Amino acid sequence: MISSIKDCTLLNNGIKMPWLGFGTWQIKDGREVEDSVRSALEIGYRSIDTAAVYGNERGVGKAIRESGIPREDIFLTTKVWNDVQREKRTLAAFEESLKRLETDYVDLYLIHWPVEGYSQGTWQVMEEIYESGRAKAIGVSNFLIHHLEDLLDECHIVPSVNQVEFHPFLVQPELLKFCRSHKIQVEAWSPLMSGQIFTVQAVQSLAEKYQRTPAQIALRWDLQHEVVTIPKSTHPHRIAENSQIFDFELSQADMNLLDALDEGKRTGPHPDTFTE
Repeated sequence: MISSIKDCTLLNNGIKMPWLGFGTWQIKDGREVEDSVRSALEIGYRSIDTAAVYGNERGVGKAIRESGIPREDIFLTTKVWNDVQREKRTLAAFEESLKRLETDYVDLYLIHWPVEGYSQGTWQVMEEIYESGRAKAIGVSNFLIHHLEDLLDECHIVPSVNQVEFHPFLVQPELLKFCRSHKIQVEAWSPLMSGQIFTVQAVQSLAEKYQRTPAQIALRWDLQHEVVTIPKSTHPHRIAENSQIFDFELSQADMNLLDALDEGKRTGPHPDTFTE
């Protein structure tokens, strides 16, 4: 049982990654993201997820530096955006991210979305970044099985992580199975369905049964699927609530109940049609 905010999964290269992290998508750079990340770190989160396209790497980096927590105790993730892949400037973009974050390395560097005809070349550069030691692990985001198959056909280093949209309405069991078979850790973005989880009757019922919030039910479901999860909020009490998921466990029957909600429904774009 995953029983502490300090608990980690072991990635395929031996690096430890916390099961629970803090997401920063749509949190504005400056005071908003600085305060949010600071709150998360004070509460006990040790994994922070950002991306170049979020526009808040500077604030994330500042909050980490000012937290007083040793850099090596924080698992920091950022990502390379799509236009960078098309322009074949991944290395330069990575170095720009390091400058904005004011750090010498990141713990995880991800391809943000698959870009047809370019992601395999991007991956080759990311392998070089990994081998330089400036990314402790490299992975992908929003990759479906066929994207992973294409990458695995040519890569020297198997991705450590695949960060995908994952929640009870989008379980993607075949993708989970594929990733597990290749020792690729699945990580959930939008675990709370952009707030829609609070309106799902089955989740509300389980929240009453376990005397928890709907968010806590959904996040615990993630962990019991052995999926890393990175909820985000700008409210300290919500950030704290989202971390209070380690002292209870959903029954298998209730896990099955949530699994059965799967409709293949996305709150974000489909990886095969996203062209931004």
